[in-house]
Amino acid sequence: MEFIDLFAGLGGFHLALRELGHQCVFACEIDDQLRALYKENFEQEPKGDIREVDIQNEIPEHDILCAGFPCQPFSQANHGKGFDCPKWGDLFDYVIQVLQAKKPSYFILENVAYLKKHDSGKTWQKIRTDLESAGYHVDEESFSPHQFGIPQIRKRMFIVGNRSGSPCFPELPPCVELDIQKILDKEPPEARKLPEYQVKCLEAWQNFLELFPSDVQLPPVPIWSREFGATYPFEDETPYALGVDKLREYQGNYGTPLKDLDDDEVWQNLPTYAKREQNKFPPWKIQYIDRNRKFYEEHKSQINKWIPQILDFPRTYQRFEWNCKGEERNIWKLIIQFRGSGVRVKKPQTAPTLVVRSTQVPIIGWEKRYMTPKECARLQSIEGIKLPQPDSRALNALGNAVNVEIVKRIAQVLTSGSGNYTLREGQLNLFGTKVENHE
Repeated sequence: MEFIDLFAGLGGFHLALRELGHQCVFACEIDDQLRALYKENFEQEPKGDIREVDIQNEIPEHDILCAGFPCQPFSQANHGKGFDCPKWGDLFDYVIQVLQAKKPSYFILENVAYLKKHDSGKTWQKIRTDLESAGYHVDEESFSPHQFGIPQIRKRMFIVGNRSGSPCFPELPPCVELDIQKILDKEPPEARKLPEYQVKCLEAWQNFLELFPSDVQLPPVPIWSREFGATYPFEDETPYALGVDKLREYQGNYGTPLKDLDDDEVWQNLPTYAKREQNKFPPWKIQYIDRNRKFYEEHKSQINKWIPQILDFPRTYQRFEWNCKGEERNIWKLIIQFRGSGVRVKKPQTAPTLVVRSTQVPIIGWEKRYMTPKECARLQSIEGIKLPQPDSRALNALGNAVNVEIVKRIAQVLTSGSGNYTLREGQLNLFGTKVENHE
């Protein structure tokens, strides 16, 4: 079959469908460097901005339309404006125009999982209605690579359609072994080492973990260290609702008294999330603050001795997420990620979601280094193509890429009309991991 690759990026759709024996007859990609790299990797030069493509005359007839249309308008992390996004919000309309003009038998679209919830579900309902109006039976499902034996947790929404009958998705193996070691190289010389200030930050958090015996449970919420010693109100009203004068009766970050501070200093000594102009905190935030303050009250003698170790780090580094219940409390044996929400530590079986920010690349704790672009490419099932340079560009592109293995499974089932494509008992997946089907 012949397919087209819209918003092509690194060419994940191309890799998946080519492996199934299909041929790409058209591609478009707005980024100049990625467009040149696509030509180098696939011997095919994409068109640029789809807004400037003559759909009727420049796009050939084809059987499958593939598009990972830009996710930023629908991303929860980016507070996306949906179709109102001035930069990307109109791009889905061009997918509809191509479907209406060329009427391919199938389409496969990919976007963030949050798309289904965006604008209380109204965005997804409009997308579905537009696709059905173009003449397609439509279905959607969210998949993560870890469900297919690939050691990355990265849920994405896949939307499929065909012009005759209900489309199908692959069935998942009931039990899949996961091992991040399958995609890692041993101490690769090109890997970026952790800078000293990040090492020191992690050492401070390791010291925090060692304050408590193993039978003391850590809070089941992210640790917001600025709440240690704070007393400003949070359950019935916010600092904003209370006003700066009354706030002086309380204590801010790390128990700092607010009574003798000027107005600006009062606000500077509150956590960022507590200074927003709102009269009531959402329930989840109330719970986080409450759990942190209770934990501090139970262990304040140990915590007060530790607090000076964390004070000189950026505010995001003063938050900590321990997603490793049951693991030895040793950061250096685990997977780490510096995120906008704080320092996150995960079990060593899977990598966290790859994102477009090169500052959030997963860290291999036992080697005190960042994952390399080559390793991140394996998390996206991408092998055998050149990646952008420098590494930051490669990591950005990989964070935007579709997972090749998932697309391949979906395309095989969609075009065969059967939802029964699963790995056989004992069959090895892309990374040599055995799949076990338990009846």
